[in-house]
Amino acid sequence: MNSLKDLIKDKSFVGGQWTEDSEQGNLDVLDKYNQNVLASIPFLDPSQIEQAVQTSEEAFRKMSKWSAGERAEKIQNLYELLEEKKELFTELICIEAGKPIKYARAEMERCLYVLSLAKEECLRFEGEKVAIDFGLGEGKTAFTKPFPIGPILAISPFNFPLNLVMHKVAPALAIGCSVVLKPSMMTPLTSLAFSELVDKAGFPPGTLNTLVCKDKEAELLVRDERLKALSFTGSPKVGWFLKTIAGRKKVVLELGGNAAVIVDEMADIEKVAKDLCGGSFLYSGQICISTQRIYAHYSVFEELKEALIKNIESLSVGDPKEEGNTVGPLINKEAVERVGCWIEEAWEGGAIVLTGGNVLDEKRNVYAPTLLTSTKDTMKVVFEEAFGPLAVLEKVNSFEEGIERANDSRFGLQVGVYTNSIERMKYAFNQCETGAVIMNFVPGFRIDNMPYGGVKQSGFGREGIKYAMKDFSEEKLLIY
Repeated sequence: MNSLKDLIKDKSFVGGQWTEDSEQGNLDVLDKYNQNVLASIPFLDPSQIEQAVQTSEEAFRKMSKWSAGERAEKIQNLYELLEEKKELFTELICIEAGKPIKYARAEMERCLYVLSLAKEECLRFEGEKVAIDFGLGEGKTAFTKPFPIGPILAISPFNFPLNLVMHKVAPALAIGCSVVLKPSMMTPLTSLAFSELVDKAGFPPGTLNTLVCKDKEAELLVRDERLKALSFTGSPKVGWFLKTIAGRKKVVLELGGNAAVIVDEMADIEKVAKDLCGGSFLYSGQICISTQRIYAHYSVFEELKEALIKNIESLSVGDPKEEGNTVGPLINKEAVERVGCWIEEAWEGGAIVLTGGNVLDEKRNVYAPTLLTSTKDTMKVVFEEAFGPLAVLEKVNSFEEGIERANDSRFGLQVGVYTNSIERMKYAFNQCETGAVIMNFVPGFRIDNMPYGGVKQSGFGREGIKYAMKDFSEEKLLIY
């Protein structure tokens, strides 16, 4: 794979091989900016889906007997193979997902970091000694050991076509589980290319089976009891439905949000405006922890408004392959239409468009970075997940009111809080109904080893290598 053309595959990857054509129709995968067809991939038929489950079981039986040292060695092989091809993968992420090239480059570095973490964790992941030396347990010793649970079903979204796959695959490999992966149908090419590297790294055929299949077949996989855990990242509507049909599987859901930021009167407004500009509009806001709702103290509201408008209007928008651009296309035409419809509905309902609010390039699905104010909490731009280049800025009378407004959501992934007060930091940490509170920065902050996840409709369980390894394993107790 010395060129991008060599990296792009037009088949699914099952049992260490590229699959044969089927009669289920084809999926056309587009360059998200130019709208050219990058590949046309046949959807798998039921017999091929069955083969994927069977070969995943076979791979698991082999992997589960490996020592931690053997797993670490293979992960290191995989790291080296991916590092060698990182520039090609970066380019593929950029065109397949429409992700600005500098951000695609950052995603690749994160992928390599996740693999390095997985190698480290598989060497130190362990159970615990259990204190039972009293009463009926006097004179006895007990400890637990984690064992891999079995083949894992992973379903990933389009916005991080490799790193969110990595957050499922890397911990599975570290604990000794095989993976059946259904990537987003918007961006399957990156994960297909990665699947071949897993095979070349020395893992058993079937360790990572990557499937391009229709929703009907994917639903059958969720119901299949041979797959012992489901790790899903995507929309709340789909995620919570899949949980209801997953049976006895372990389930981890990483879902959406309408992340909020609270800005008090002590904040450095120039820094806040710069942070929010990136936090709201990087990659056209197509990030589940993108800043959508901004609640600013009345005394700094006007200053922040003017600073935000200035920063937003200076953003570079256009071809994601160009180094200077921060905002590229939305993932498809439907996303552009949805964002435009929500903004128009808000405007008709009395909201003020401070900047943006229009399509910049209809052919290439580019929408202008948009800032609204005077919105109502019943508007979709406020209570739904925008997943687009828009944010709302509203005035609050107190820090406490800002926290209340941020909590007034069915989502709860991460929140950003700008304050120089230790007391307010503690208050926010105790009162915010989210999986994480980010001090003096935007909610879009994530380091790949941290426990990442939400509350309410934003998710169930936590990602981060060692946390995912717990979900992909079962503890066994020994007493002697």
